Amino acid sequence: MASAMSLVVGLMSGTSLDGVDAALVDFSAGRPRTLATFWLPYSPAIRQQALQLQTAQPDEIHFAALLANELAHCYADAVHQVLASAGVDAAQVAAIGCHGQTIRHRPVAGYSLQLNNPALLAELAGISVVADFRSRDIAAGGQGAPLVPAFHAAVFGDPQQHRIILNIGGIANLTDLKPGKPVRGFDCGPGNLLMDAWIERHQGLSYDDAGCWASEGQVRPELLHSLLTDAFFSTSPPKSCGRDEFNISWLESHLAGSERPEDVQATLLELTAVSATDAIARWCGSPVELFVCGGGARNLALMARLQGHLPDCRVAGTDSLGQPADWVEAVAFAWLAWRTLRGEAGNLAEVTGASGPRVLGAIYPR
Repeated sequence: MASAMSLVVGLMSGTSLDGVDAALVDFSAGRPRTLATFWLPYSPAIRQQALQLQTAQPDEIHFAALLANELAHCYADAVHQVLASAGVDAAQVAAIGCHGQTIRHRPVAGYSLQLNNPALLAELAGISVVADFRSRDIAAGGQGAPLVPAFHAAVFGDPQQHRIILNIGGIANLTDLKPGKPVRGFDCGPGNLLMDAWIERHQGLSYDDAGCWASEGQVRPELLHSLLTDAFFSTSPPKSCGRDEFNISWLESHLAGSERPEDVQATLLELTAVSATDAIARWCGSPVELFVCGGGARNLALMARLQGHLPDCRVAGTDSLGQPADWVEAVAFAWLAWRTLRGEAGNLAEVTGASGPRVLGAIYPR
């Protein structure tokens, strides 16, 4: 039974722009225990507005503020739904950890912008909100991302096994959990976002279910080589990326124009697999286990390619560790909010490059 005020709702809406993941998490026993989950898809209008704000637009400050308000209503709806499914009242919840929707991530310029109106969310939900997790790390000289390696270490670390946790959302990031060594983690390149954009353009689908369309194509070695020449892949950690670096315009700049669409999809899938496994080989050594979370864990073709590139490593979803792959990030932001409430650092300086551990986020009381 959850003790008083040990419940936190984690909300995550990532670079895939598909919707909001909500997880109700109990921290009464120390380790997080997920009580309920709920997914709220974005409307086509919200998704399109968020995509448009990835680049400069006329009167963008006004439109960004309006979208932040819309998102707060979406977030509040997701909170109400996940609490209802668990039979929990808002008064029993200590806080909502809300990442917000990233529209620009430019840590070199000193900022990362996640759209959100946490004050409005606190009003709508009747629950305190912890938001704006990245800014403090960036202020301390860090990348502001990835932030989930600290959670991965706390939940998935093993004192004897060298594990990698690979999160494949819109962007892919990995956490290196090597016994006796500091935790390392960084973004390793595009995850699903290029594959999603390409299949939406050519087939009107939001994602490539199980990688079936990619499996109909052939990898184009010359295209793959061209994509991998991007300087990001050879840059040493700490590093992070987003739609600012990897987007459909970036892809188009590498295309000759004569490629079959399914071959491009196959090559994009291979790009995700190769950029992740190359990064592991270059900076992490030889793990014995790779556990995948995020939507990419459900892409069977992608999982097969990861296993093909790491024949001596066990490749599986985080479900086998007790955390369903679809909900790891939402649970992670509940965990980060819980640490903020307790005045505990949420970043790992060796991951983000910050000058030290920092308590992350701003608190908006109920």
